Amino acid sequence: MSQATFDDDELFGEAAAETREDVERHLTAAREELPTADAVWETSADNILGVLNGLKSALDVGDASEELRQAKKWYTLGERADAFEDADDLESEIAAVESLLETIETVHDDVGELTGTVPQLRSELQDAHDDAADDGDADD
Repeated sequence: MSQATFDDDELFGEAAAETREDVERHLTAAREELPTADAVWETSADNILGVLNGLKSALDVGDASEELRQAKKWYTLGERADAFEDADDLESEIAAVESLLETIETVHDDVGELTGTVPQLRSELQDAHDDAADDGDADD
């Protein structure tokens, strides 16, 4: 039975390749968790509150944040170990996913705020118009 010898450089090269694959795998998983363009664009709601609730649900990012975190963790490990020959593409992909995720989370928060205030606005507008109608009836 022959014993395989392991060269440190060869092992490091394999580990670097595996680390890059881990980063790429987590980035792909993060992108797959993001909502689709159609999900945030198309609606079948009957009113604005239904549209907002649908949009809020469509903006759910699932595990995208955790997948991005894992990608950044493995990227940082590889970068600090100087394991990547060229990591500019990984760095820019991480930044792009991170930026998109931040935008989605901001829009999700904005939609959530609107979902809470639109019904209140509707009620206040109804009351204002009811009061105006009552004032008009009193003048007659």
